[in-house]
Amino acid sequence: MNAMADGEGHDHGSDELLRRALIDADASAAVALSVGGLPVSEEVTVIFHGRRDIGAIQTYVAPGHHGAGDAVAANELLRVPCDLDLADADDRDEAERLYAEQAKAMRDALVGADTVLAVWREPLKEIAEAEVHVDRSVELPVRLPAHRLMPVTLVAPEKQLTVAAVCGARTLAEGRPPLGIACAQQDVARIYPLPDDPERCLDDFLALAADHAQRLAETLEHQEASVERFLEINGDDE
Repeated sequence: MNAMADGEGHDHGSDELLRRALIDADASAAVALSVGGLPVSEEVTVIFHGRRDIGAIQTYVAPGHHGAGDAVAANELLRVPCDLDLADADDRDEAERLYAEQAKAMRDALVGADTVLAVWREPLKEIAEAEVHVDRSVELPVRLPAHRLMPVTLVAPEKQLTVAAVCGARTLAEGRPPLGIACAQQDVARIYPLPDDPERCLDDFLALAADHAQRLAETLEHQEASVERFLEINGDDE
């Protein structure tokens, strides 16, 4: 593994701790695991960062390949709440074995989720009736109901629809984290199980989004009518 020290995209406190790791290397360590050959992401780098005053071995995922000594900007790092847990190791050999198992679980999760995103790409293109873009941004313009697993999403601009791989928060000592696919459009979002049929999921989500838009329109109409009546009883003829 390659030693690294970096910033972070979501939590400014963690960002500062990672920057300080460059100065106080004795109190921290970071290793990077490159995962290549992904059909959508192409390649990502998993960064495990441990520091005594954090009390955890945190996990980050950055797009592309990063090797020893590379500087990674804060806006390139996605914090993924699937941390290493080596506390049950009796000695160094056991810790190395646990590390290898947990790093593999993280790698398998990334490969599996990226493969499913690739399966979603064509159905999303057909429903959107337009090109689907791959967005490698850490920050998204929409809220998701779960944590993102990797800094890559499928975006259908014509539908304002974002599709992303998400995961549950747990330590990697518990094995491969629970995964899903999240669909989001403005203030509507829903998570679907990873093995579900993409076409069925997209049809369901678009029906959900249409229903939400209808209810929102009815609410706005109701509010406008209420304001009109208020103005009437207060003598505003207009």
